[in-house]
Amino acid sequence: MLDDLYAGAVADAAARRESLPFAAVEAAALSRDPALDARAALAPADRVKVIAEVKRASPSRGHLSTIADPASLALSYAAGGASAISVLTEGRKFKGSLADLEAVRAAVDVPVLRKDFIADAYQVFEARAAGADLVLLIVAGLEQRRLVELHDLVRQLGMTALIEAHSADEVSRGLDAGATVLGVNARDLTTFELDRDLFGRLSGSIPAGVTRVAESAVSSPDDVAHYRRSGADVVLVGEALVTHGDPADAITRFLEV
Repeated sequence: MLDDLYAGAVADAAARRESLPFAAVEAAALSRDPALDARAALAPADRVKVIAEVKRASPSRGHLSTIADPASLALSYAAGGASAISVLTEGRKFKGSLADLEAVRAAVDVPVLRKDFIADAYQVFEARAAGADLVLLIVAGLEQRRLVELHDLVRQLGMTALIEAHSADEVSRGLDAGATVLGVNARDLTTFELDRDLFGRLSGSIPAGVTRVAESAVSSPDDVAHYRRSGADVVLVGEALVTHGDPADAITRFLEV
């Protein structure tokens, strides 16, 4: 599944490059106002922080929510106290787009994450051109040299990388690449099975000074409390918010943990 997601994302980026060449995307990225300081926004604090996700669908659950107005949803997230907004921009399985990211960026004043299957420089420049402050880099999908190259480019453009790991080896690789914000995803992207305790087993190997993000398997305040006890500085929440009747209230309850 992960290989298919990367292949599709790279193919779609290549198609966009046909109509918008690399030089044009690079120029658009460099002409944006500076990215917001996402690392500071997500820095460890005396209470957990939330990255709230705009997510229409997923390969594991199928359709989640129509989300006709991603900007309005993002505003409700910010009103509830989200420290950052994650936007799925992958179109084939998650039904997202860069237009969603642009709409969210124009609506909110908190950092915005491009969540996609990033494998080349063109996609990183696209992220900045669309207004992203954070870019997801998945260790499992990248050779180490490419991971380091993309992480360096993200930083050169003034953004922050959320480096995502699923094992002790991937945590080590992420740290070797220079991660300052490191996520542990409870969902295995090869089998799509969930393991809520994975974060707790790996968090001890993430040193002080690196922001620890728990991803997936967050549906209730109890889940947030579980991750907080295991050392999470931030939780990333998608499905539980897009299917909730009052996402701002849900975030408020998560933040009360």
